[in-house]
Amino acid sequence: MVNFTRDVHTTILARIQRDPAYVQALWNEAVQLFLEGEPQTAKIILRDLVNATVGFEGLAERIQKPSKSVHRMLSAAGNPTMDNLSAIFLAVKPAQRTPNRRSAPARQTSTPHK
Repeated sequence: MVNFTRDVHTTILARIQRDPAYVQALWNEAVQLFLEGEPQTAKIILRDLVNATVGFEGLAERIQKPSKSVHRMLSAAGNPTMDNLSAIFLAVKPAQRTPNRRSAPARQTSTPHK
């Protein structure tokens, strides 16, 4: 019998790397979970985002903290300060894409008649 199951963690990481909309949805969910008092679940999502995007070493460089400290902050027992948490969220925040709009033709203003 062939086993077709795949580790859910591997699946999530692969999707993060190929689907910007999914990354945005996860980031939004992590923010919402923190605001609703569920930091443990939010930290799990943040860890996945970090692992699949900037990596812990890259995150440590971006927020100017030792890598070991960053790992601790996002561990199950981690308790990051608001400053560190804010820096982490900003470091993994997906780039905001603006819709590709055609620019409207410039409106000509009428000159007053003399």
